[in-house]
Amino acid sequence: MSRSFTGAAGNRLVANEIGHGGRSALLLHGGGQTRHAWAKTAHRLADAGWAVVAIDQRGHGDSEWVPDGAYAFADYAADAAAVAGRIAREHGAPPVAVGASLGGIAALLALGRAAEEGRAPPFSGLVLVDVVPRMDPRGVEHVQGFMRARVKEGFATVEEAAEAVASYLPHRPRPRSLDGLKKNLRLHPDGRWRWHWDPRFLEGPRPVNVDRAAVQEALVRASRALAVPGLLVRGGASELVSLKAAREFLELAPGADFADVAGARHMVAGDRNDAFTEAILGFLERRFPAPQRTSAAAE
Repeated sequence: MSRSFTGAAGNRLVANEIGHGGRSALLLHGGGQTRHAWAKTAHRLADAGWAVVAIDQRGHGDSEWVPDGAYAFADYAADAAAVAGRIAREHGAPPVAVGASLGGIAALLALGRAAEEGRAPPFSGLVLVDVVPRMDPRGVEHVQGFMRARVKEGFATVEEAAEAVASYLPHRPRPRSLDGLKKNLRLHPDGRWRWHWDPRFLEGPRPVNVDRAAVQEALVRASRALAVPGLLVRGGASELVSLKAAREFLELAPGADFADVAGARHMVAGDRNDAFTEAILGFLERRFPAPQRTSAAAE
């Protein structure tokens, strides 16, 4: 089911919601992606008894391109907290945040800000997907370089976009259908296909890269203050998160769990979805077991 949420700036955020139950999860995609990146994982979580919300973050997918071009990490953190508050009111408890890259940074920053301000955590748990406070800058530049490469020019056809993705991800088998890729593109009036995100995300007045050093330190503080169950899922062949950086995060947040998905790069959910989802489900069932039915309820 498709529905809308309101972000921190009154911005419209579009989401898919699936599943029912008191336990809820908020899925936050990476930069340049959309809510559809979580499709397989969302269904697996719903089958396991979770109410799942997969959202298009600001400037991505079908969500609003904010008028002032505010796409800093702090803006995404504020949106994540706002959406989590709405879910908590509806389900009686905050959701577990599952954040890939951009989404993970947003969720961790939101938790850190709540801790610094003495407020209750906006999430009941946190799953970080191939993201830690200290990322490899070369890997970050590689990802953003791909995003920038055709942002203005776009593509003549969806097939041309598929060729670009295949060159960027040579390790991943090509999909039989281009329907999934098409959800990440928009057909513009000039007949060109362009990525389904606001170019100001990288090049605008308040882009995602603003104040990187300050963001990194805020992430370190948030990791030290992490007071909810946490899991770091690293791609075993990640170009952004080294084992050293992963261990550093686990030292900052010693209560967090760790899963290394062999053969996966930064886009873990897309590279090895089955192993990725199993790692998340294992963590959720350990840390957030389903409530036991009473004998009276069973009768």
